[in-house]
Amino acid sequence: MIVGIIGCGAIANIITNFALEDKLGVELKYFYDRDVERAENLASQIDGTAVLEIDDMLDQVDIVIEAAAPAAVVEVVPRILQKGKNVIIMSIGALMDADIKNKLEKIARDNNARVYAPSGAIVGLDGIKAASIGTIRKATLTTRKPPKSLGMATEEKKTLYEGKASEAVKKFPVNINVAAALSIACGMDVDVKIIVDPEVDRNVHEVLVEGDFGEFKTTTKNIRCAINPKTSVLAAYSAIKLLKSLNENFIVGT
Repeated sequence: MIVGIIGCGAIANIITNFALEDKLGVELKYFYDRDVERAENLASQIDGTAVLEIDDMLDQVDIVIEAAAPAAVVEVVPRILQKGKNVIIMSIGALMDADIKNKLEKIARDNNARVYAPSGAIVGLDGIKAASIGTIRKATLTTRKPPKSLGMATEEKKTLYEGKASEAVKKFPVNINVAAALSIACGMDVDVKIIVDPEVDRNVHEVLVEGDFGEFKTTTKNIRCAINPKTSVLAAYSAIKLLKSLNENFIVGT
């Protein structure tokens, strides 16, 4: 399986490091970034190819990882799906827009392609997807991040946002993809609280879900990526595990 990646930032760097150690189970080959030098740098590490245009890789790949920005989901992903190529979307917050999500689903269906949305920086989505077979009555996410992860400088702990996930992803498009992942898994617009907290040194996500199945709570304390503190290492790991699972014959989890 040949893989291309769009967006050569923190997530792409982690995935490339795994490719260097031959731990992906697929061939990471093509790289695109608006900053050509970043694409060339990653490509050179694994004897890959940096392309100047996204279309230059589409006839050569089986699947594309979008690791750029929400705008790429709108502008680029439709073109990939129209080529019949599968896509892993990391900027999952863009899918909180029902029109965008429905459009991508239709294009994928019409072109026999698939859209994958990794679990990202939280745990428990397998259980939530199973729980959604019944009725989920309540789902909340409380996120605590150090100021640097939010691009801020403050010594005061304070709540930056409290409301629905659909609005949270608009206000914090590169910080709260977990809210979108949780909402999509639940099939509802979950309640979100975002707190900047100088006393924490990790990105912390607390999830509470209640429904017909019962109740569960999870807490994820993520190590931040050294390249970009806004990105949790677990988010990249979730994409790597998804890639590996595409070639596995024994699948655990929903």
